[in-house]
Amino acid sequence: MRSIPALQKRSASAVYVTLTALVIAIAALVVFEQARGRSLVLEMSKLGGDPHAPGADAVFGAVTVFAILIMFFAGAAVAALAAYLNWLLRARQGADLPAVAPVLVSWFVPVVNLVAPAVLVDRLWWASRPPLDRRPRWTALLAAWWLSWLVAIALVLARLWPGAPQGGTNLTGLGLTELTAVAVASLLCAATVRQITGIQAAGAGHRRQADPERHLPPPPAEAVPNLLVRSSPPSSPAPSEPASPEATSSEVSGRGVSPTP
Repeated sequence: MRSIPALQKRSASAVYVTLTALVIAIAALVVFEQARGRSLVLEMSKLGGDPHAPGADAVFGAVTVFAILIMFFAGAAVAALAAYLNWLLRARQGADLPAVAPVLVSWFVPVVNLVAPAVLVDRLWWASRPPLDRRPRWTALLAAWWLSWLVAIALVLARLWPGAPQGGTNLTGLGLTELTAVAVASLLCAATVRQITGIQAAGAGHRRQADPERHLPPPPAEAVPNLLVRSSPPSSPAPSEPASPEATSSEVSGRGVSPTP
């Protein structure tokens, strides 16, 4: 079973990949707009919208490429949103915060979703127990990310929203302004994800280092002498045999004492 920090890193990587795909999709639309967009609009206006008019086959390939790029952009946008929400849910679970209900409300309730997502990410940052000296830098990063993201969404929707005026000579109206806004917002979004993921991974690493110290098995017992085995007591000296009367008499006579009769 994968650990929560490992899943968080995988979900963060998915955010980076999908945000990169979103920027690439916007860049592809901008390049197509600049290279073929205006001429394609003029050619389609001459056809009058009739797919069977003479010369319709000449623009069919370009229209197909444009349709593929639009689908690629839509798919990348949905994938980036899904990857980000997945990361946010896992990060909140790792910080022991309620996950599903606050995330859904903050992102999908109109008007609320203009402010609540940034507040939610800020609370997640606090719950991850970061170093206090990073607060000013984090506040600046969070504010820059959310403001740039709102600006990027507003610019893109103003161009791609059904019925939006394109000046009559553009397919989407997307240009370098929209591409720059999306790229900056994506970069700042990835920076917020990276910072929170790094803080939580560092905290999990400290916990993993502390847990073995509390749960290590006891060290193997050293080789000690067996105290239950006692050495045999020293053997008592054998009782001496009584000396014979002759030996006693000789010892007494040797000392100059006459034996008693």
